[in-house]
Amino acid sequence: MATLTLNQIRKTFGKTEVIHGVDIDVKDGEFIVIVGPSGCGKSTLLRMVAGLETVTSGEILIDGRRVNEEEPMDRDIAMVFQNYALYPHMTVFDNMAYGLKIAKTPKSEIEDRVATAAKMLQLDPYLARKPRELSGGQRQRVAMGRAIVRKPSLFLFDEPLSNLDAKLRVQMRLEIKDLQKQLGITSLYVTHDQVEAMTLADRMIVMNGGVADQIGAPLEVYENPATEFVAGFIGSPATNFLPASLFSPRDARIKTIGIRPEHATLTAAGSGRLAAKILFTEALGAETLLHLRLETGESFTIRQDGTAPVPAEGTACGIDWPDSRELDFDEAGKRL
Repeated sequence: MATLTLNQIRKTFGKTEVIHGVDIDVKDGEFIVIVGPSGCGKSTLLRMVAGLETVTSGEILIDGRRVNEEEPMDRDIAMVFQNYALYPHMTVFDNMAYGLKIAKTPKSEIEDRVATAAKMLQLDPYLARKPRELSGGQRQRVAMGRAIVRKPSLFLFDEPLSNLDAKLRVQMRLEIKDLQKQLGITSLYVTHDQVEAMTLADRMIVMNGGVADQIGAPLEVYENPATEFVAGFIGSPATNFLPASLFSPRDARIKTIGIRPEHATLTAAGSGRLAAKILFTEALGAETLLHLRLETGESFTIRQDGTAPVPAEGTACGIDWPDSRELDFDEAGKRL
């Protein structure tokens, strides 16, 4: 186990700066998720920690030791990739044991480590199989097992669940979280999926165009987004954004107002803060999403309990929300 510190990490490709000075102190045993859309720099950041990309400026410290110039093999890390990266001609046992064999680990210790990891990952019956004989979820477990047997001080996960179907992704992320708790290994996990980030992270780094827009615990980030980008990216359905000019008079600093769908309520026509019409509804069982069109033309979504009455499409209505739930942003997208 180890601590990880990033001090003003920057990365430039040619004249283009893609990582703009990221700082974070990761505690021993902490699970950090780096989340953001494609092209935001999250995988580049992870690859710099791994030693697969050079750092343009700044410092990476593992347990207080600067590792900028160290090769990946010398950083005491293990990485789990999106594509599993298994050797197709090797059995599950040999795939998991390969790194230990290269390190000339005694045979008896290799067998013990692989057996322990296989039991933990429920791979015991499959040790003699080849990767082609396994499901996607089982292959991902093998890739994780290969990392576990090395007993690294730092786990790095690069979108490991992207190739799995939705149901299996849910199962695997629960297994990853449980496994990380059991092992207590400091982990850095990259994903574009904000649900994955919310469910896995002790803390999350929300990346936006190479900048860490916000770092914090999932519920803290959800309840108190630091920027308009974070408020729009974290949460599903997405936050409703409206120009402050719809509400007069307003504080001149406020340019955009955000209201999460679950914080808004439907009211009778002629009441509430905004007038709207029901466009269509999505009945999802436990909840219903109401999609509305404001009289000013903007769209708006309300999430309500699935047992609540659902108005017919085309019904005129109003929209309201508590003042305490309003998110106000300035012209630069910063939270006020």
